[in-house]
Amino acid sequence: MMLVPRKNSFDLFDDFFDDEFFPRHEFFSKKERNLMKTDIKEKKDKFILEIDLPGFEKDKINISLEKGYLNIHAKVNKEEKKDDEEKFVRRERFFGECSRSFYVGEDIKEEEIHAEFKNGTLKVEIPKKEALGGTKEVKQIPIK
Repeated sequence: MMLVPRKNSFDLFDDFFDDEFFPRHEFFSKKERNLMKTDIKEKKDKFILEIDLPGFEKDKINISLEKGYLNIHAKVNKEEKKDDEEKFVRRERFFGECSRSFYVGEDIKEEEIHAEFKNGTLKVEIPKKEALGGTKEVKQIPIK
């Protein structure tokens, strides 16, 4: 008897080309596309990023800020147990490294960035600098 997993998705072409018969560059594989799903919220005084990192540990996540880009890098190691009597029929869990970068600009308070990792979700709060001179006016540009 052969065990064949079924999906309820209607992504026929993605499912077809994500099959191991059609090797793709790992950057484009479905597993990596599903990593680090992110919600970005903007409030009056800050940006909030909530990033899903299930299975990762806090000490394996690195956050840096460089030239206006917030870089997040995470790594998860697999425990490999050698067993000659079993083999994988399907392997969907991710092991390895992943990273994302977000442009946050220069108008932020770098020293007040706060990050918290809880229940597989990384929450990063990025305070904005106060706007100089109050609210910004929108300047219309005439077209000639």
